Amino acid sequence: MSAITRDEVAHLARLSRLALDEDELDHLAAQLDVIISAVARVQQVAAEDIPPTSHALPITNVFRPDEVRPSLTPEQALSGAPAAEEQRFRVPRILGEEA
Repeated sequence: MSAITRDEVAHLARLSRLALDEDELDHLAAQLDVIISAVARVQQVAAEDIPPTSHALPITNVFRPDEVRPSLTPEQALSGAPAAEEQRFRVPRILGEEA
């Protein structure tokens, strides 16, 4: 794979509307070349017989059955609330939306 050139970086900068000076163009050309080379190496390693993964190690979700447990009644839950309405916490409106 050929290295990314300084002119290509300048072209990308113009397309992105970035004002880069001469030193930045040289610096970014070297950095982008390293990034592109790393991506090319990953593409070479990827094989069709290896399924895509989202994690390096196999993981599974741990589920537990839902169980009804003793909890507060609505009155108990709302007993310390500064304001309640229809068995819900009443909070001040923060957005100017119509109800």
